[in-house]
Amino acid sequence: MTGTGIYDQHLDRTAANFAALTPLSFLERTAQVYPAYSSVVYGVRRYTWADTYARCRRLASALRARGIGQGDTVSIIAANIPEMYEAHFGVPMSGAVLNAINTRLDARIVAFILNHAEAKVLIVDPEFSGVVADALKELDRDLLVIDIEDDSFEDGTRIGAMTYEELLAEGDPEHQWPLPEDEWDAIALNYTSGTTGNPKGVVYHHRGAALNAMSNILTWGMPQHSVYLWTLPMFHCNGWCFPWTMAANAGTSVCLRAVRDEPIYRAFREERVTHFCGAPIVLNMLANAPDEMKDFDHQIKVMTAGAPPPARVIMGMEEMGIEVTHVYGLTETYGPSVGCAWKSEWNERPADERAALKVRQGVKYIALSGLMVADPETLEPVPADGETMGEIFMQGNIVMKGYLKNAEATDKAFRGGWFASGDLGVLHPDGYVQIKDRSKDIIISGGENISSVEVEDVLYKHPSVMEAAVVARPDEKWGETPCAFVELKPGKEATEADLIAFCRDNMAHFKAPRTVVFGPLPKTSTGKIQKFVLRDQARNL
Repeated sequence: MTGTGIYDQHLDRTAANFAALTPLSFLERTAQVYPAYSSVVYGVRRYTWADTYARCRRLASALRARGIGQGDTVSIIAANIPEMYEAHFGVPMSGAVLNAINTRLDARIVAFILNHAEAKVLIVDPEFSGVVADALKELDRDLLVIDIEDDSFEDGTRIGAMTYEELLAEGDPEHQWPLPEDEWDAIALNYTSGTTGNPKGVVYHHRGAALNAMSNILTWGMPQHSVYLWTLPMFHCNGWCFPWTMAANAGTSVCLRAVRDEPIYRAFREERVTHFCGAPIVLNMLANAPDEMKDFDHQIKVMTAGAPPPARVIMGMEEMGIEVTHVYGLTETYGPSVGCAWKSEWNERPADERAALKVRQGVKYIALSGLMVADPETLEPVPADGETMGEIFMQGNIVMKGYLKNAEATDKAFRGGWFASGDLGVLHPDGYVQIKDRSKDIIISGGENISSVEVEDVLYKHPSVMEAAVVARPDEKWGETPCAFVELKPGKEATEADLIAFCRDNMAHFKAPRTVVFGPLPKTSTGKIQKFVLRDQARNL
């Protein structure tokens, strides 16, 4: 019952005491307070916050003039370049919903996304014009295609009706954009990887985007005016909400087209980068880069998520002065929603113990109201013993609205007032969650559950191992046995027998791999190892 208590009498929501939460307001404030501060850097291109705000307002104004508005979808396929950053503000300022498309997808899936999202505009980076041109042939309707022109990539073919700068020239830099009518209105649409079929469209709202953007600052303890390097794709969960985070932080976004060790270390030095995000595979690449590259002389922090990072990788980063913060989340939770909150008393522990603590995913983000590990059928929480596995569940403002046009999948994901992650983990006595595996990646051998993550962590401790992934291989006797796929470090050697023996020396014998396959590992565009590919290979061995 509402409206009967003394605090409900004549205390109504009005324009004076309520406004919809939206990350768009972060840009407006920062442009007003710090107009001359650096906002976006991309090679020789340098923008201030006044510049970025004006360009975003131009984009919103131009889209509105072309009939794009509330609830329409504007798609973009681009690398981490300024235009991609601007789209995170300019598109929703028009009332439309931003759909940032994975740059590694093939034409068939790109076409599916454009059709499913009912995109009315598509902004295209020249690097991906070939794939987009093929995708457009499969569409059943016309849409406005806008070409980005980028001097750093000259090989692309122009396929659109106009360029991005021509579109901006149509817009008003003083455009008075409206706040969303409802903070529950959609701000972005992200598609899952779709490894077992067509991808699902995950809908974000303004409220969740604003709250997670601010949670990133609090979780990471980011000082104002931080310098953030874009190694994480902005298409991935809207860059974990960091385009909006950096506007709230009034910091600088350093854009990077390609994720390679040399340009990353150069950006560390020349741009004085303070923060960056990346999958464990990016950390591993940086840790194994030539020592002569590692000549930065200031504190850098990295936030990592994806597959749980091996303790050895965390130790390698911290040995060269890069502080690691481990987070966990899904596309359905706006990116990171759980973080390994660090405690000062842990600083006195040995390096290997500190790394083991940081491997844990941790505790809920400040914007997440609920986190539990529970039986996936009964939703009964598991004991906090660090051993009993259950499924990880979340609830709160940074859980998606649902899957676009897919009520069945939405209902399946939301159970008993919780979002079911599909990840298996344990709850430690101190309340920290640790992922043990994806439910589909757990190996059941002779009736015993084997965590592929646990086996991988041991393999990474071997001095010759660069990368490792473990999946189930069918076995007539045991049902399944662990099969390891390993890429060795350049110039290093190890045999199958060496690695199996090493695992048996460092863990229970039944958990050690029975098979080791050597070679490069298949990865997604965000650096995650594609275990579904490896499972197929293991079945065919």
